Order: sequence, then C-alpha cells, then structure tokens
Amino acid sequence: MDQKGYRRGSFQSSTSDEDMLEIAGASLDFPMADDDPPLDREMGGFSSYNGGEMNGTSKMMDFLEEPLPGVGTYEDFNTIDWVREKSRDRDRHREITSRSKESTWALIHSVSDAFSGWLLMLFIGLLAGSLAGLIDISAHWMTDLKEGVCLAGFWFNHEHCCWKSNTTFTDRDKCPEWKSWSQLIIGHGEGAFAYILNYLMYVIWALLFSLLAVLLVKGFAPYACGSGIPEIKTILSGFIIRGYLGKWTLIIKTITLVLAVSSGLSLGKEGPLVHVACCCGNILCHLFTKYRKNEAKRREVLSAAAAAGVSVAFGAPIGGVLFSLEEVSYYFPLKTLWRSFFAALVAAFTLRSINPFGNSRLVLFYVEFHMPWHLLELVPFVLLGIFGGLWGAFFIRSNIAWCRRRKTTKLGKYPVLEVFVVTAITAILAFPNEYTRMSTSELISELFNDCGILDSSKLCEYVNDFNSTKGDDLPDRAAGPGVYTAMWQLALALVMKVFITIFTFGMKVPSGLFIPSMAVGAIAGRLLGVAMEQLAFYHHDWVIFSGWCSQGADCITPGLYAMVGAAACLGGVTRMTVSLVVIMFELTGGLEYIVPLMAAAMTSKWMADAIGREGIYDAHIRLNGYPFLEAKEEFSHKTLAMDVMRPRRNDPPLTVITQDSMTVEDVETIINETTYSGYPVVVSRESQRLVGFVLRRDLIISIENARKKQDGIVSTSIIYFTDHSPPLPPSFPSMLKLRSILDLSPFTVTDQTPMEIVVDIFRKLGLRQCLVTHNGKLLGIITKKDVLKHIAQLANQDPDSILFN
Repeated sequence: MDQKGYRRGSFQSSTSDEDMLEIAGASLDFPMADDDPPLDREMGGFSSYNGGEMNGTSKMMDFLEEPLPGVGTYEDFNTIDWVREKSRDRDRHREITSRSKESTWALIHSVSDAFSGWLLMLFIGLLAGSLAGLIDISAHWMTDLKEGVCLAGFWFNHEHCCWKSNTTFTDRDKCPEWKSWSQLIIGHGEGAFAYILNYLMYVIWALLFSLLAVLLVKGFAPYACGSGIPEIKTILSGFIIRGYLGKWTLIIKTITLVLAVSSGLSLGKEGPLVHVACCCGNILCHLFTKYRKNEAKRREVLSAAAAAGVSVAFGAPIGGVLFSLEEVSYYFPLKTLWRSFFAALVAAFTLRSINPFGNSRLVLFYVEFHMPWHLLELVPFVLLGIFGGLWGAFFIRSNIAWCRRRKTTKLGKYPVLEVFVVTAITAILAFPNEYTRMSTSELISELFNDCGILDSSKLCEYVNDFNSTKGDDLPDRAAGPGVYTAMWQLALALVMKVFITIFTFGMKVPSGLFIPSMAVGAIAGRLLGVAMEQLAFYHHDWVIFSGWCSQGADCITPGLYAMVGAAACLGGVTRMTVSLVVIMFELTGGLEYIVPLMAAAMTSKWMADAIGREGIYDAHIRLNGYPFLEAKEEFSHKTLAMDVMRPRRNDPPLTVITQDSMTVEDVETIINETTYSGYPVVVSRESQRLVGFVLRRDLIISIENARKKQDGIVSTSIIYFTDHSPPLPPSFPSMLKLRSILDLSPFTVTDQTPMEIVVDIFRKLGLRQCLVTHNGKLLGIITKKDVLKHIAQLANQDPDSILFN
C-alpha cells in the first residue's frame, strides 16, 4: 500500500549536483495494482498536540509535506529500490495525465513528457556517433604516426596522405609524400641503421602514448580504465557507482582510448565505446527531469546507450540492440527495445556521415564474400568453434588469475610501471613482424580479405595462372613463397596475441577485448582456411572434395574461415551467441554465412561452458565483488529464508525503530552506531509487529532539516511514524512526524519460504532487502548481499568476496 505523502515526497527529490551522478538505466515493470487508489488523507494537517499547546498555538507539521533535496536518493555503492522507483514514476505519470485535461499548457507538458524519451535517444545517438568518429580518426592517425609522418600535412594518416599521389596501385603505400622516421632523420629508409631507427621510434611512440594514457587515468578519472562492461552490467542491475558515468570519466576515457589503441597494445576500442556511449546517456539524462530524478528510468536510457555504443563500434545497429538485450541489460521492456533501435540507428547514421575511414563503411574490416560454402566445410567450422571455446576458457582463467594477483600483491600499487613494461614488451615483439606491427583492426581486415587480382598482400601471393580466370573470381591456386612466409609470421603473431592479451586486459588504461579476441580467431581461421585451400588444390580428386571442388574452381574462401574463427573466439570469451552472429553478418554484408557462424558460435559456447560457466565479464564482476545477481543461473538448493536472514542465532537482535516512542537522540544514536542502509519500523520492541521500513539516508536528511527549519525540535523530541501524534504531557517539546518517508509496503516473506523463491523475488523485482516474519512478527532481514553470500557459500566460494571494494 502506497501513501500519498510518501510518493509525492519521493519522486520529486533528487540531488541536482551533476558531480554526484547516480548512475542509472532500466526500470522494472512491477505489477502494482493500479486500481487500488492511494490513501487520500493528507499526512500533516493536525493543528495541535493531543495534550496541549506551546505559546498558545502549536502547529504540528509533517515535515516532509514539501519535498526535501536528497530524500529518496541513494548513497554511493548502494542498490536502488526498483519497486519504489517504478511506483514513483507511475505516480508522476498519473499526475501529468490528470493535469493534462485542465489546461492547454498542461496538455503540451504531457506531450513533451511523452516525447522526451525519443528526443533523449536522438541526442545520445548523435553524441555517441560523433565521439566514435573522433576516436576512429584520431586512433588511425596516431597509429600511423609511430611509423612516419605525412609531409603534405602532418594531420593526414598514411592512407589519406597517399590518396592524391601518382604512384601505381601496387606501390600505393610508398608515395613520396609519406616519410618514415628514418627517411626524415637520416635521409633514407634502407639498411640496418634505418631499420633500427624506425624500430626505436616505434617503441618510443608506443611508450609515450601508453604512459600518457595511464597517467591521465590515474590523475583525473580512475574509473576510465578497463572495458567498463562489467561495471555497466552491475549498474544496470541497480547498483550505484557515483562518477562512473560522469563527465570527467567521459572526457578522459575518450582521450585515453585513442592513446591506448594507438600505442599498439593488444586491446580494442569496442568495449570502451559502450562505456563512452553510456556516459553520454547518463550525462544527457540531466536535461530531462523524468530521467534525472528516477534511477530506474535512467537505467532504461543506459540500456539504449549500450546498444548505440556497439552500433558505432561494429557498424551493426541490430547487433547492438541484441548485444544490449543479451549481454548487459538486467531489465529490457519492449519500450526500451524500440528506443534502443532508434538510438543505434541515429548513432550509426552519424558515424556514416562522418565517414572516418573514407570508404563509406563504419568499420575498418568490413568485407563482402560472394562464393557459397559447402556442407562439408561445417567440419572445419566446428573445429574453429572448438578452438574458440578452448581459447576463451584458457583466456578467462589466465586473465582472472593474473588480475587476482594484481589485486592481492604489490603489483597493483604500480599501475604506471605495469603499463610501461607491458607496452615495451609488446612494442619490441611486435615491430619485427608486419602482422603484429599493424593495428589489430587492420590485421583483421587483412585476414578477412578475399584475395583479388590486384591484391599486393603477402597473403595473396599465389602462383597465378590467368588462363583459368573466370570473371572476377580467381580459382584455387598453389601458394607462392609469400603465402608460406605469411603463414609463419601469422603463427608467431597468434602465439604473441594469445599470451600478451592475458596481461593487457585489466590494466589501468581503457582496454576492450572484442578486437584482440577476434584477431586470435581470425589468425587461426586464416591458417586453417589456407590449409584447406591447398588441400583442395592438390587433392581435388579426394572423396571429400570430388563432389563439389573440381580443378580450376574457386572452392575455398580463406577469408570466410578467418571470419568464422573470429566469431568463435569472441563467443568463447564473452559467451555471446545471437548478438554475436548478427554483428558478424552485419560486418560482412551477407546473410549467406549465418549457418557457419551459428555453428562456430554455438560450438565455442558449449566447449567453453564445459570448462567454466562464466564469461569474461561475469568473471570480472565476481572478482571485483560487485553485487550482481545473475538472472540466467538456476538456484537449485533446498534452503529456507530463516537459514539466510540476519540476525542469526548467536547475533545481537535486529536493530529496529519504534513507531512512536523513540526520541531524535535515540534515532541518531542508532544511525551513528550502525552502518545499515535502512531500518524496520515496528509498533513496539515487545510486540515486534511490522509497520514499515525507513531508509537511513532519508532519516538523516529529514532530521537535519527539521533541526534547522522546524521550531522546537531538540534531542528529546519524539519521532513518530503514525497518522496521529501520541498522547504526551503539555511540557514535552515539539514532536517530529516522519510518516511520509516511511515505506508502508516493504516486501516480506515468512521464515519458511524456500530460498529459490526468495532468490527469484530478488531477481525479478530488483529488491534491495526483504523482511522475514513469523506469525506477523518481525524476525529478521535478507539483503541482496546476503543472497549473494549464500549463493557463493553454496558454490564453495569465499562469501566475503561479495563485498565491493
């Protein structure tokens, strides 16, 4: 049962300080009975005490009749109350709807309120797309800066610098306008000394970029490090991490993401772009009261912003919506689905308008394949899926072990030194191999590429027999020396990427995992694809090839194997399935390869799940102790609510507040001596009959304001939560009525309720706490952290690891 004063005081109150951003995003459609009218009695209209007056007339105030700043908001590292937030939004919506019939201005306000969500999505899409374009252009230029500079204009990257050059197509990367560092410094680019000089400049630039990134993160925005997706998943589940989606985090993450990607570290920008888009969403929420003052509504916006982030990361609007639904969102109603689609569409359109790569594509590694695949090729595709699952499970275990070591040893105290050492090792190992020297996005683009007549890459150095060429399609050909050299280099690149990524992900710089995972899979896939191609060329009369691969035909597409391998490894690490397949076919522009992608994605998930159930993001959530209740896992144990509730048998009794017999001093003592987020309110300590639940933050703010603004409130003043004031002698000081901050409908279960039902209630309603009763009397309380500790204990894990630090 909701009460009018409580509602009105709640939904209008929130901090207006933008530096104290409560992070928000999805609302819960909790089915409260709309046909049950709220109590209409006003909560504070009593003009006198029951027993007498002070100075002739005494006006009794319900102090929170007018909303107070801060009441109804949440402290840092707390969980929001989804039910209360949804109830507030319903009340706000009812009030606007009822007023819209009174005047034209109120009707306009009602229409603008309904339209504000779509307008906000438009702004998020525009801002996310613009920032993604800026990041793409800057990272492309700074990556090329490690190898040389353009004389026609230092702001041109290598490709743009050579656009107006008159060089032949095969020499398009050797135009006179582009100078390597050795050509600039010593006048020529050939010889051992020139190679060493270029090598040295590459390492220096890489170290400079990475050190600048880690120093900016450490000095201005510690939350800007890492991928951001584990934290965003936790925030969308209802947890509050102030500042994680703030303006400083946005600015520093945007700058340092460019620096980190340009340094050549084994990381990508796709995961951090989701964080950047969510920062945009959170900041833009402050333009609209509906989203600024309601944490659950704000979480809806963040779900849509995450979709926009993936949309610009991969040029895949539909994949972005599905990624938000499958991977990050805790609650995703149909309304959020439509808005996510709109935000993703606007973001992709904005990025397409900016055209960061100059080829009218949204990503560097867009590719189109034209040859059909054969049913027998499903066998190597499934093998790639098995490899992806094994790599994913190996990576997760190794990376979590390394990150745990970083958290529990002195290594974590030296983030700058760690970034310096990893960057130095990466740069020194990367430069000699052209496939690790280039940016990871360019590497994936090269591996996805289907060799044509004009391709000058070593991967396309086949022995040509142009007599058998039919149109644009080249037949399977014998591999030339360039292909064999490329195979060895790619094998070395694979080993390097597999191991260096373990130590890179989780450092104190922005670091995404999508691109390194795809690179590992794409290398493995290309190696297998070339092997299959040569097998079909030399042994086309074998039974497995005879039915569909005749001599001189174009049977095998190695680039397709690279794409399937990339999907398999990404699926093995993140455990994505549907969204992963959609993202990959949006990247390739064709629906023909959905079955190979589905086969590889499902195989990799099955294989990885057989070794360990958690994806990389869930593993990092558990490592960091975030209070995230996974909705996908079943609770199969036969415990009861009384086994989990506090207080336990030997614990001190539950801290409670009585409804009309405690003084201001008594309540302040309880607040100072305990750290609980809220307190049950009971009729009396003897009866323990439950009245409601009051939040610690609301109590503190209300008492502080009453002391300042209400006459006669002293330490001995009685606090009461009832409709009528208790009978007291006339000489008693003024009383403080706080009924309007009392939640009269806290969730309760009996002590014999099975824990599987309690866990379901916490998951589906997003509760902060649940009170336990026996025959109507209050016994104890179960919080979200109690549930998480209980689940950890039953899984033989350390229950104290569910404590966010």
